[in-house]
Amino acid sequence: MPDWNLDPELREILVCPACHGPLEDREEGLACPACHVLYPVIEDVPLMIREEALPWPPPA
Repeated sequence: MPDWNLDPELREILVCPACHGPLEDREEGLACPACHVLYPVIEDVPLMIREEALPWPPPA
């Protein structure tokens, strides 16, 4: 279960800003399986900027 807490109504409408696909809840943030990126959630605020996204899954 993620450490962060987003408003359920906000979480329901969030999609990947790059491909507009669905996002998966991960411990570190919101992951886009199609784009292979993770949008971090910092202090319960999702950082939905494509240029700030992290590689996902993380490199081994």
